[in-house]
Amino acid sequence: MILPLYRKMRCVIVMPMHKYTVQDGKAFPLGASIRNNGVNFCVFSHSAYSITLELFENETDETPCFSVCLDSERNRSGDLWHVFIEGIGKGALYTYRADGPFKTDKGQRFDKNRRLFDPYAKALTNASVFLGQQPKCVVVDDDDFDWQGDRPLNRPIQNTVIYETHLKGFTRHNSANTAFGGTYRAFIEKIPYLKELGITAVEFLPLQEFDENENKNRNPKTNETLKNFWGYSTLAFFAPKASYAYDKKPGACVTEFKKMVREMHKNGLEVILDVVFNHSAEGTENGTTLNFRGFENSVYYLANGKDKSTYANFSGCGNTLNCNHPIVFSFILDCLHYWVSEMHVDGFRFDLASVLTRDQNGQISESAVLPAWIAEDALLRNTKIIAEAWDCAGAYQVGSFSVYGGRWAEWNDRFRNDVRRFWKADDFTANAFATRLAGSSDLYAASGRKPYHSVNYITSHDGFTLNDAVSYERKHNETNGEGNADGSDANFSCNYGTEGPADSQTECLRARHIKNMLLTLFVSQGTPLLLAGDEFRRTQNGNNNAYCQDNEISWIDWHLKTTHKEIFEFTKKAVAFRLRHSEFRRSDFFSGANLSANDISDINWFDEHAHTPDWTKQNHFIACRIDGVFYLLCNASDTGIEARLPPPSKEKNWYRLADTARPFPEDFANENETLQPCSGVYRTSARSMIILQAK
Repeated sequence: MILPLYRKMRCVIVMPMHKYTVQDGKAFPLGASIRNNGVNFCVFSHSAYSITLELFENETDETPCFSVCLDSERNRSGDLWHVFIEGIGKGALYTYRADGPFKTDKGQRFDKNRRLFDPYAKALTNASVFLGQQPKCVVVDDDDFDWQGDRPLNRPIQNTVIYETHLKGFTRHNSANTAFGGTYRAFIEKIPYLKELGITAVEFLPLQEFDENENKNRNPKTNETLKNFWGYSTLAFFAPKASYAYDKKPGACVTEFKKMVREMHKNGLEVILDVVFNHSAEGTENGTTLNFRGFENSVYYLANGKDKSTYANFSGCGNTLNCNHPIVFSFILDCLHYWVSEMHVDGFRFDLASVLTRDQNGQISESAVLPAWIAEDALLRNTKIIAEAWDCAGAYQVGSFSVYGGRWAEWNDRFRNDVRRFWKADDFTANAFATRLAGSSDLYAASGRKPYHSVNYITSHDGFTLNDAVSYERKHNETNGEGNADGSDANFSCNYGTEGPADSQTECLRARHIKNMLLTLFVSQGTPLLLAGDEFRRTQNGNNNAYCQDNEISWIDWHLKTTHKEIFEFTKKAVAFRLRHSEFRRSDFFSGANLSANDISDINWFDEHAHTPDWTKQNHFIACRIDGVFYLLCNASDTGIEARLPPPSKEKNWYRLADTARPFPEDFANENETLQPCSGVYRTSARSMIILQAK
């Protein structure tokens, strides 16, 4: 066979060599690896005619100082292109170019004029490709950091309380009182606050490198260009976001990220990353070529049918990664391994995880290899894995993600919906509410999973804040520049008479409802997730899709911690109460049996008469006794109800521990206080939740 000319090319230097020496390099590992006074570069492409590596002296340079076209015989092993450059090391800046066929119907979209990021780049320079700048990949020395003996915390998930936050938004507001606002360093300064609140894990919105300037929409009120604030559009999956580092030197973001993780671990806080493996920032087939499309488009993306000129769009963001192709599968696993082994993170929340279950034809497959492998992977064995078990093309797998392995936990949106509906007094929702309170056995028991596999949340980054869920009945997303058409209309919210800020009487009622939902969250079986700022009534002014608002709509206003001290103190006590009592952190579902030798079942349900409820008629009120130790009363009606009390365990009395209708600080008593015993009847105020404890 006569090979085309390009297959016989020798190594060609197209720029002056300077002080560098070029060697063949090795086909492992992928990415840029420091060794022997130089750096080994390796990248995948099956169909490229040639691959060119470019080096730069400065991050703003438009012209490389050195360029080498890789020899298809000496610098290629299978589909891996590699070269070793002696004379460079940590901090070296580089990009690639790839030349090959442009046949869109075959899914081939090579463009030799496009500079490409290394898919395995561990840092990018702080520049915006969507503003016409050219970020460079940065060579990182993984061993150049003192972890001071840091090890994963490996806290059991049933003992975990998750706090979801945006790293920049957490400290960007002037009220954060830090010189490092919006950075990894600033987050370290807030660790004492997180310890005071009592949470055990922080789930960060995406920290893998993205470009906030890809959003071209404008705020119709100010004409300002909006941002991609949340970051669900990844540029470089191995790289922490450079602009979140206070130190702007190339690669400094890696060190700052590691310092943040190390200090969080020292203080008992785990780190969970929200990762976006369902799509990339390259957008539709008409989008900007950044990396995957330029190296091997037909491998990395799912096509929209036999004609591979267009993308399948199961992500709602223009493209869908071909997750169960062996190359992409390996890429994702390598990425997860890197963040665990080199960056010491403790877990991952997988955005639109149902995409991970789609085969190479785009069909949901119960035999999908990737999610099953993640669950059983040896290195990830103790890593928390949480699925957002749906996608934007109709897949919904909440309760059924266990088919890919029993370790998967899931965001439980049914908990959110059923709890909100009960407390806003929708008719005949007590049954669903009780099911969520007890751990959602209807979703998880049949597959052998446990209550803690349900990640319970009432609010998250996506939707209303808790304050707004009791202050607005309609979304107010006008400033997003999409005509208020974005964001969900199914909010299950209530404004109690006035849209937005209201008089003191209404605000008092809203505060009570916030306490009801917070208390429900922390006494429910499952793993609770609290949205940052809900502990002191953060508002987004009714915006339920603030993905594009890099401003005070999204930033945490720390003044609110003082303004709403009542809610903050209540939240602290609710978190501490949960972690103090294992009855609310069960490893198994309730059985209705007596498991503690006190002649009382592990759970009993009651109506207001202390009788077994008729679930077909039970409305706006439900109560339960847990192990004879705690009695929960939930009155969502607009009238007070005199509820008879069943007996506690032997020779004990009921004592009021929490009552959301009582004024602060009587709303949540300290358990070591001397409390008055309750008689056989407890008058529950309208729209209130009560905890009684047997002593």
